[in-house]
Amino acid sequence: MVTTSLPGFKTKSSSRIQEVSAASSEKAREHFGNRLTFETDCADVYAAQHTGTVDFVLLDVRNASSFAKGHVPGATNIPTLNITEARMGEFAPDTVFVVYCAGPHCNGANKAALKLAMLDRPVKEMIGGALGWVDEGFELVTNE
Repeated sequence: MVTTSLPGFKTKSSSRIQEVSAASSEKAREHFGNRLTFETDCADVYAAQHTGTVDFVLLDVRNASSFAKGHVPGATNIPTLNITEARMGEFAPDTVFVVYCAGPHCNGANKAALKLAMLDRPVKEMIGGALGWVDEGFELVTNE
């Protein structure tokens, strides 16, 4: 192992990354497999849209004003506060919802996902949100 010394850092024989050992492959498979049951990403949503395999409802859970300024193509706007049993009754019970909000700095998608789960609705979060969509190089559409 190479040891290095940079100004302001003590000489070490391993990185901070290795200070805590990596999980076993078995635990890593379980952990990352579990994460994928809860989340998807912008590229997967984009791919589904462009291959005609959209088997979910994409929900933008931000307020109507934010949605109008720019949202992911194909998204339905249902702000988190409007996720109710009556409103979601418009969708088949086995509908899979993919929720997103502004971006990683916003927990609106988590709140919406929790509300949907409490209504016994299958749900995943599109990690990155609208900001992640743009970061991937995809364009938002507007209602203005």
